[in-house]
Amino acid sequence: MFLHTSFVEPRLGYRLFVRFDNGASGLVDLSTELWGEIFEPLNNEALFMTATQNNILGTVVWANGADFAPEFLYALLQKQTGLAA
Repeated sequence: MFLHTSFVEPRLGYRLFVRFDNGASGLVDLSTELWGEIFEPLNNEALFMTATQNNILGTVVWANGADFAPEFLYALLQKQTGLAA
């Protein structure tokens, strides 16, 4: 089974509240992950706040076309919160 996000809400401080289709949810801090050509523009907080749930892709997307794999977001959530696998 593939993991997907089911709800995404951008928060100040380059964080996302994310709910996954496996029932897990929480705040993911992306402040240290916004590097590289597609992600560096998200260091502009106004652009970061354009994050939305894309129900076709099953993950978060931004107005500039950036997106993170749900598995990456879930792994960050586990690392940052101690959420069990």
